[in-house]
Amino acid sequence: MTTLLVVDGANVVGSVPDGWWRDRHAAAVRLRDRLAVRAAEHPDEEVVLVVEGRARGVEAVAGVRIEEAPGEGDDHIVAVAAGAAGPCVVVTSDRELRRRVEEAGARCVGPRTVYP
Repeated sequence: MTTLLVVDGANVVGSVPDGWWRDRHAAAVRLRDRLAVRAAEHPDEEVVLVVEGRARGVEAVAGVRIEEAPGEGDDHIVAVAAGAAGPCVVVTSDRELRRRVEEAGARCVGPRTVYP
């Protein structure tokens, strides 16, 4: 069964002090590209990167679907997790978001899982 891997783009990008704050869009592109490598290595996962704010406009690539949050990114992540047809894992270190998606039936892992 395919696992839905939902990545909290803003939170994961913010976990690495690489100057992401200067260009949030470019930081989201770097994360997307890392996720594409992971997707190729884990064909049993469907990868969704949720972006918001100035990170919008990132294009999907093979193995990584992009979801642009129309408002608050956390609300969109919860909706995606709640709508998962099978197992769902959310990548975030946001405690409140972790609580919300776990209530929706998803499992959570930290950013280092995908962005060491």
